[in-house]
Amino acid sequence: MRIAIQEDMLAGRNLLEKFERAKALGFDGIEFWAKGLPDRLEEAMIALERAELVASGINFGRQSSMLSPDPAERERALEELRAAIMCAMDLGAVGVGFVPAFFGPALPDLSPLMSPEQLEAELLIAHLRTLEDYANAMNVTLFIEPINRYETHFLNRVEQAAALARRRNHPRVKVVADLFHMALEEDDIPAAIRSHADVIGYVHLADSNRRLPGQGFTPFAHAAAALKEIGYDGWAAFECGDPGDNAPRAAAYALELPASLAYLKEAGF
Repeated sequence: MRIAIQEDMLAGRNLLEKFERAKALGFDGIEFWAKGLPDRLEEAMIALERAELVASGINFGRQSSMLSPDPAERERALEELRAAIMCAMDLGAVGVGFVPAFFGPALPDLSPLMSPEQLEAELLIAHLRTLEDYANAMNVTLFIEPINRYETHFLNRVEQAAALARRRNHPRVKVVADLFHMALEEDDIPAAIRSHADVIGYVHLADSNRRLPGQGFTPFAHAAAALKEIGYDGWAAFECGDPGDNAPRAAAYALELPASLAYLKEAGF
């Protein structure tokens, strides 16, 4: 496995300083945030080259909602996602990770025909049909990310995201296994990894308290063993603290990251 870190977790006056710090710490790559990335693309490419790092992936973050009842909002989300796919291609990242919906349902309850969650699933499948071949043409994979029940009502466990990925049965549609969210939602993290080996395409790292690995109670050694067992050789990226807004913590992370990386190495990552 190769280890990456999200760009906002790094201290530095500019991207080059941040990436040089990541290189010195021993990271292999950088995960970028999609919002505003097209305007920073040239700087990002130069900084990666000079720091001798690569882009691991692009995180879509919280932008427009692709599952909104508003057609204009949905189209904005698809435009933003296509832009992220293009950035991933330009940076050489393996793919774009996205959370389909945050918090409560926005679509109506049409029971007994369909519940809001069933409507969201069908809408997501329809979006994937329009995006997967575009992503494939760019040599980019789409990673569906399930997150915990406190942040969304939709897709909380790996098995739920995996079911949608398998419905598409497309090589460019995979799933993120996020160990923080899995610690909250999965009864058995290693078992969940083994059960969905065919669709896990990216991994996020944070401990049970969303702090750095080694600062909580997540069984990282067991997760690493399961990932090795299924032959996973992709990226595992740090996503800790307040994802997308970690700048205030970056200086503290700089002091804590060496111990966390050593812990992960001992755990088998």
